[in-house]
Amino acid sequence: MNSNESIQSFLAGDVFAVAGASTERHKYGNKVLRCYLQNDRTVYPVNPNADVVEGLAAFPTLQDLPEPVHGLSIITPPAVTEQIVEDAIQAGIKHIWMQPGAENSASVAAAQEAGINVIAGGPCLLVVMGYREE
Repeated sequence: MNSNESIQSFLAGDVFAVAGASTERHKYGNKVLRCYLQNDRTVYPVNPNADVVEGLAAFPTLQDLPEPVHGLSIITPPAVTEQIVEDAIQAGIKHIWMQPGAENSASVAAAQEAGINVIAGGPCLLVVMGYREE
């Protein structure tokens, strides 16, 4: 798949998770979550240190999510991203979008080897989906 096809395949789903969802509205982990909400998508915040993010119940890990998700946005430091990718593989997630700065070669390779559609080193989801600061 080329990058445009990867993005279209990622966005074709209805249910998403955001690993690194932040309670701080100025952080990208919060903005990505709000972007999904602005686009009427079901989204689950994943943050082991928060109970609620933007009024939504937060989950400590991907394994704790209440339903399977189509895609996962990752906004974490690269070292944390590697563990998130391993968790995503175990959870059967088929689409991952690593936001700029979250990716590293090991996490991208692990996801690709598992047959996951990976978007990394490219555009930001906020630009592609049309985030509005509110």
